Amino acid sequence: MSGARKIALFPGSFDPVTNGHLDIARRALRLFDEVVLAVAVNVGKTETFSLEDRIEMLGSVVSDEPALRVTAFEGLTVDYARDIGAVAIIRGVRAMSDFEYEFEMALMNKHLYADVDTLFMMPSQQYFYVSSSRLKELTRFGREVDEFVPPLVAKRLRERFA
Repeated sequence: MSGARKIALFPGSFDPVTNGHLDIARRALRLFDEVVLAVAVNVGKTETFSLEDRIEMLGSVVSDEPALRVTAFEGLTVDYARDIGAVAIIRGVRAMSDFEYEFEMALMNKHLYADVDTLFMMPSQQYFYVSSSRLKELTRFGREVDEFVPPLVAKRLRERFA
């Protein structure tokens, strides 16, 4: 198995992608040959950006990194991990509340598919308090979020909430 490419799945709504997401994805590349950024079709969430817009923005901001691949998926994350041959699912955790939810999910995923591990990664310190929902709220109230998202995403947020 040592010669096989190690693929990690980094799923999320990426609504929108933040510098924190990108920080985790790029750091995960130190451990894996390829990181698949998979935009989840989440029927339970109201989205700010369409699935197509999220894929397009994410693809644009990682286009210079061939080992970061952007896809979309529907259904259980663990099933998609199996489908693409991922050895790990990457989850970003910022606080204890994130960890509790993610820990339960990781245990269930391990039960459903024993060959995949979950890797919890903390964002770098400057992104620790950044979340997509918080950034959307700031933009709605006219605040700049350029330091927390790629320029393309900041522009799209301003247009969306103008």
